[in-house]
Amino acid sequence: MNMVVPRRCSFPAALLFSAVAGAAVAPGPRVSTLPGITVTAPSVANLAPAGAFAMPVTALRYEPRIDLQARNLTEAQADITLRGGTFETTGYRLGALSLADPQTGHYLAELPLAPAMLGVPRVLAGAEAALGVSNATAGAVAQDWRPVSAGGFVSAGAGQFSLRRAEVFAGAVSSGGLGVDVGLASSRSDGAVRFGDHDFNRASLRLQSRAAESQTDAALGYQGKRFGWPNLYTPFGSPESENLQTLLLALNHRVELGGDNGWEAAVVHRRHKDDYAFNRFAPLGPVHPFQHTTWLTAAAAEGRWRRAEWTFFLRGEAQADRIASTSLTFGRYRSRVLTKAAAAARREWAAESGRGWLRLGAAHDDSNRDDGAWLPVAEAGRDFSAGLLRGARFGYAETSQLPSYTALNASTASGLFRGNAGLGRSLSRNLETAVALLIAGWSVEAVAFTRRDDALVDWTFRRGVTARTANAVDVRVSGLEWVARRSWSGVDVVFGHTWLGKGADYRGAAVDASFYALNHARHRLTAAITVRLTPRLELRLDNSLRWQAPNLLRVTGGDRAMHTAAGLYFRPAALRGVEVAVHLDNAWDEDFQEVPAVPAAGRQLSFSVARRW
Repeated sequence: MNMVVPRRCSFPAALLFSAVAGAAVAPGPRVSTLPGITVTAPSVANLAPAGAFAMPVTALRYEPRIDLQARNLTEAQADITLRGGTFETTGYRLGALSLADPQTGHYLAELPLAPAMLGVPRVLAGAEAALGVSNATAGAVAQDWRPVSAGGFVSAGAGQFSLRRAEVFAGAVSSGGLGVDVGLASSRSDGAVRFGDHDFNRASLRLQSRAAESQTDAALGYQGKRFGWPNLYTPFGSPESENLQTLLLALNHRVELGGDNGWEAAVVHRRHKDDYAFNRFAPLGPVHPFQHTTWLTAAAAEGRWRRAEWTFFLRGEAQADRIASTSLTFGRYRSRVLTKAAAAARREWAAESGRGWLRLGAAHDDSNRDDGAWLPVAEAGRDFSAGLLRGARFGYAETSQLPSYTALNASTASGLFRGNAGLGRSLSRNLETAVALLIAGWSVEAVAFTRRDDALVDWTFRRGVTARTANAVDVRVSGLEWVARRSWSGVDVVFGHTWLGKGADYRGAAVDASFYALNHARHRLTAAITVRLTPRLELRLDNSLRWQAPNLLRVTGGDRAMHTAAGLYFRPAALRGVEVAVHLDNAWDEDFQEVPAVPAAGRQLSFSVARRW
């Protein structure tokens, strides 16, 4: 395959990818076969960022199947996109429950929990998303609650741009299965660009009860984030800033009875405050023009029952949300109740060298603000116990979504963001084929898909109008994504590639450019490599090489970019439990604009010392 790299980093980028590829062909033992198409091993090498403390979103930046579009640091504001969707069409599932921010999907990743409390992120798409996630059409990121373990760490770091950060995390477990863990984290920096400063603080507490067949988690988290960035949301050169405060209360109970029988239930309350300033230096007056508070209270339960060759699935979920805002006041409503009911039946049968299966089901999405939608789901597949092909499946699924309050309730005639009160429920139809392969010790997952999104919400630009406008758009997406993994005694490698093709119809609206729906990478290659150089020295590299679709709003950095994050970790023999690390982000100092018109963060270097026990 011929690989083109950006001109200004061609030699180091090529060298880096050559090093990764060289490690990939080194001899080593075969890895175990895939149990199925879904894999829950980490797909990134670095879980510690260079410019702040780690958040759950940190593990998604170089995930092969996720295209994260960040303003400032990823930990400041990051849009999660899946399979050619937008930040609005992506969901987040925590335990049994779908989380959301009803104001805007920009705040989907505001999860005030220490990453050590959560499991490895998984990507849900197709039938899994249609049955198990609410109000998201492209798919969702899912994380389970990790068992509490005795031990913890304390760390401190410093780096460029006056970075100072500190974190402590500790857990304890009793002999009776009761556990508790707590985390505190703080980070401050002047930022990689002018007006790109940040001040982050997080506190999280979890109580857990574990038994042979069950796990119950009760968590409380708070996170305050103040940060700035030029052109944070608008292309007008203003020193914008934002102050976010997120409170989360969550209760989750999971029961595993064996034999594919089990159930899970959860309740969540989330409050999110957003204080946005178009110009941090402008007098605001007695009433801030962009102050918003949202409340989300939700409950969900789902269960699986196995009877001979049949497995039955049921899920029910309800969400009540509302908004109080100084500017989002022009729509038809400011509160709503969303519900979801889903059911499916799966039939398995023995086949030569494996098993075949068929799953049929449906979901019903509804609310007190519209008529809802019935959504069919159908899948068929085959698992193989030996050979090159280890699994294959074919599926069709429909999903639906209601617009955010920003799209519905912003003024249609004035302001920086022009809403559209006439927006309604969007509908997506997804068709996909997936295979799992074992090739010379490589575990490979590949998915080809096509999706039709009707009445999707996009924010668009028109020449002569100093605002972005919410418009309904019909989008056609075709894509191919694959992930390949292999491990040796001293090396772990994960390769990924995503190809996307898109077409859009804005239903007659005057649109010159799209901020989100057409802001996608036509090709994106990722390479994550972890090398254990010695028993006490470890090198971790994450790389992303992209060819972006052209966008007239992207004024610097071009349409190609190579991003690399590196971490070097050393554990001195004389200091038990101590780890010294060097972190480097954006190693080639790329100025590519992940979000059109938003300046990129430059190269960042930091150091940290941690004591683990």
